[in-house]
Amino acid sequence: MSEEKIVDVVNEALASAGIKDTVIAAGEFNPRGHSGAGFAGGLIGGDMGDSLGSLAGGIGTAAGYEAGTRSHDAASGLPERMVVGVSETTVYGFAGNRAHPKALAFRVPREGLEAKVHRRVNVRVLELIETESGSRIELEGMRLPITHSKDVIEELT
Repeated sequence: MSEEKIVDVVNEALASAGIKDTVIAAGEFNPRGHSGAGFAGGLIGGDMGDSLGSLAGGIGTAAGYEAGTRSHDAASGLPERMVVGVSETTVYGFAGNRAHPKALAFRVPREGLEAKVHRRVNVRVLELIETESGSRIELEGMRLPITHSKDVIEELT
């Protein structure tokens, strides 16, 4: 999906939610730690399955990855997949993927918001920090261009 199309989809989701605003950048994110939890779960599942044979090891790896990500995401309090849109004044997070944003998960004003980015091997971690209270939303965006997480990060930093 193109950068322009994902912005259009998020603007449609805003209109459907009755929000009169226009995003200028949008991208797909997961809760911070999503990929790490999947990696750890896959290692554990693979080790357990390997004791039964290589086919079971492969199945265990896949099941462990899925269990790790689901468990972590549930504990984070954020949706497993999110589309984050940035307008001139506000950052919006919708549950769902870049093609189908669903319910509004968060809405934070950009004024008084600090964005910190930490670069990891396969993801970029984005921290949205409300400077007065220290409250934060921690996200990770895959480095794959199709997620457009880089567009959101560039707009916020």
